[in-house]
Amino acid sequence: MINESVEELWENFKLQNPNLPDHYEFLTFGQTESAANKSAALVLEGLKTAKTTLLLEYQEENKSIPKKGDYAIILDGRHQAIGVVQILKVRVIPFDEVTDEIAYEEGEGDRTLSTWREFYQLYFQQQCKAKQHSFSTKIEVVCIQFELVYAA
Repeated sequence: MINESVEELWENFKLQNPNLPDHYEFLTFGQTESAANKSAALVLEGLKTAKTTLLLEYQEENKSIPKKGDYAIILDGRHQAIGVVQILKVRVIPFDEVTDEIAYEEGEGDRTLSTWREFYQLYFQQQCKAKQHSFSTKIEVVCIQFELVYAA
């Protein structure tokens, strides 16, 4: 996912913050370009400060879970860098233990836990089916809370 927009954004951010590490993560949203663009816009507006992903995705891709203090570049639906966030908190919890706080910080819809559960249960069921896994409300999810620290 490293492209010219990513390199340029990170270099500009490093000019203002010379003690930054060289390593950064990527955060993307949704399965479609439209969904990714909508979520990226919510991040820039300050309404979306959390992301929830199936733990299964990290495991299948043999990818490390981000840690508190890490930096991540937010990509839009065309994989263009739109901003940098810093990870504030990471929790791995069962789907049915996601809190009102996390649902609100996801920044989508009416920001309630009931709407979040309705949307994400369907979304995670589809992902599980595509990966030939079964969904359960006890399936573990990775909840990442972050703050926008730099916008393109």
